[in-house]
Amino acid sequence: MKNNSKIENNAIKWDEIIEILENRQKNPDGNADKAPSVSTIAEVFNHNPWPVLLSTILSLRTKDEVTLPASGRLLEKAPTPARLLETDSRLAEKLIYPVGFYRNKIANLKKIAAILIDQYEGAVPRTMEGLLALPGVGRKTANLVLIEAFGLDGICVDTHVHRISNRAGWVSTKTPDDTEMALREILPLKFWKRFNGLLVLYGQNTCRPVSPFCSKCTLVSHCARINLSTTR
Repeated sequence: MKNNSKIENNAIKWDEIIEILENRQKNPDGNADKAPSVSTIAEVFNHNPWPVLLSTILSLRTKDEVTLPASGRLLEKAPTPARLLETDSRLAEKLIYPVGFYRNKIANLKKIAAILIDQYEGAVPRTMEGLLALPGVGRKTANLVLIEAFGLDGICVDTHVHRISNRAGWVSTKTPDDTEMALREILPLKFWKRFNGLLVLYGQNTCRPVSPFCSKCTLVSHCARINLSTTR
């Protein structure tokens, strides 16, 4: 797939970009960006694949401040696929509310739990193909599980990664899946695992969808500012 970026691929200084984002994450002034909810769950549960998969599914179209406590409540009741199947659906829905599409997510998680028990002896598959075969799992979810649960290389592209990569001119793509494929061609492999977490934090706090804080953006020298009308 050809990457029609606004900046020549060999002109993108990835080492500098990643260093800037990582420095922001460990900002010593006390205003460091908080880790995304799925990364937090992964750390708390020692990168156990089931909690990572569950929290990733709950995070879809849901803010981190809702995802994190909801994941904790459900995992306390259902720390394994088998325990989720034993949990009443209405109770499970109540535990994750107000997660977006909470009824559909519990229905999909129960279907997934049954598949894991029937086909994988209760374990989460560690391949892209196996994960994509599960109900409600797309490439974003699959990549995040491969990265956070199994430590495998992947590029998870959510709305933040898609928006910032196009806004900065690193890629010129229409969909998150297209962005993933374009980034696979130009982003050094050593940065794949970290890329999503760093850009999610930056997208939530600085490079926001509407009126981004360009005046305090530390990536300004690496950004082409594509299709920006209102900034702060």
